[in-house]
Amino acid sequence: THTEEEENKMARQRNREIVPGVNRFSRSQMYKRSGRKYLKNKKETPKTEKPVRKASRFYSVDNISKPLKAVHVHKPTALRRSIRPGTVLIVLTGPYRGNHVVFLKQLESGLLLVTGPYAFNGVPLRRINQVHVIATSTKVDISGVSLDSVKDELFIKPKTKAPKKKTEAGFFKNEQKKEKTGVSDEFKKLQKEVDSKIVAAAKKTDSLLPAYLRSKFSLSKGQYPHLMNF
Repeated sequence: THTEEEENKMARQRNREIVPGVNRFSRSQMYKRSGRKYLKNKKETPKTEKPVRKASRFYSVDNISKPLKAVHVHKPTALRRSIRPGTVLIVLTGPYRGNHVVFLKQLESGLLLVTGPYAFNGVPLRRINQVHVIATSTKVDISGVSLDSVKDELFIKPKTKAPKKKTEAGFFKNEQKKEKTGVSDEFKKLQKEVDSKIVAAAKKTDSLLPAYLRSKFSLSKGQYPHLMNF
């Protein structure tokens, strides 16, 4: 039997005696528990003194923020599995919402290149985000359409000069009308070439397909798009 003071002393010990002459842990176990095996072959590395940075004599009044170096990695936008060249899409936003368009290809910017064609529903060659379309199961064979020359630069509008400040003489005059930049002849020629092949392919695919492309998509009472098969 041990007194209370002896029991408290034994509890504080790292390797207390279970019975006289027998410790709880062996010598090898205590060697591992103490951590001495990690310090046995450790080499001491010389400490390097950090250079003392002298304070500059000039102190700016304003806190000048330094821009951080940002690395932008361009990741190409993944195309939805339901959208493939020739798929008929339904536009959900913009001036042509509700129209049926034919998907031609995905541009480098990730946007979709679509056309009405213009002869059917007045939708020209334009770019649209794939988030703003519904893909249908209807397809048109566009294997004969060459679209290598169509790139994002074709749709970028030239920058217009900012209007000059009005003088005192022209303050009360009416504002000058802005010059409207029309569609170039090159774009019109490309539109006709693409439309002619798609119109012929649509008529060849199905006799009702031209009428389907001319029609507009709309919902009436009791129709739910999430329950429809397009």
